Amino acid sequence: MKTILVPVGSSKNAQSHLQYAVDFAKAFGAKLYVIQIYNVYTKAGTMIKVDHIIERESMAFLESHIASVDTKDVEVIAKTFKGKLVDTIDKVCDALNVDLIILEPRTNSIKDEVYLGKTSGKIVKRTQIPALIVPEGYVYKPIVKILLAVKSAVIRKEGVLKPLLSIKDKFKAVLNILLVKTPYHNSGDFGLNDELQSIITNTTMAESPTTFQAVLEHYKNHSPDLLCVVRRHRGFFSKLWEDDIILKKDFHSSNIPVLVLSGLK
Repeated sequence: MKTILVPVGSSKNAQSHLQYAVDFAKAFGAKLYVIQIYNVYTKAGTMIKVDHIIERESMAFLESHIASVDTKDVEVIAKTFKGKLVDTIDKVCDALNVDLIILEPRTNSIKDEVYLGKTSGKIVKRTQIPALIVPEGYVYKPIVKILLAVKSAVIRKEGVLKPLLSIKDKFKAVLNILLVKTPYHNSGDFGLNDELQSIITNTTMAESPTTFQAVLEHYKNHSPDLLCVVRRHRGFFSKLWEDDIILKKDFHSSNIPVLVLSGLK
């Protein structure tokens, strides 16, 4: 893991979140890009050009934000971009060869009952970039136990496990898997390939309407430091993703980081 991206909003958690990202990046010897994306809407007939003003203010904010944390000799680079959120994130990650996005659940200051806000929700739901969602105020610590929750362990996409393997290897973490049999279960869904089989310590099987519900029922039994789930078109967060927002009352494991991988297939 060489390049990590941190989108910055205006939440009260922004400073502690950036400190976590710095500490995480240091563990991997990774470069950290701290970015802010802005869009400009002007009224018809307006002659004033404000792009350069917003860009300058955005860059000044990022530089001040970075100066507020202990960078610990990590290479931290501030960049601003103009454009639509998801499209710009995709292009930036591709151009910078980003391995992981570290997200705070709420990049803007919104209601306390919300776990994953609209901005972070869009990034997680509408891109295929591996993302680590870090709870508000969470202090960095080595990851000892990981729980991977899937309804199908069939892997067809090359390199999809790379972020998970990097984290497991770096911290020498124990990796357990929760295989969830849903009403859409297919024969062979629980067949672990050699790569996955070789890194799993314990396997738990559950039957539940959704992977999400199975995690809520079982994650405390595993006491993981990291929950790992997989993006699907109608996947882990689908029931709560209709408006890109997830409420804390619907996601009770919001006190641990969540690694979201791109789809396995």
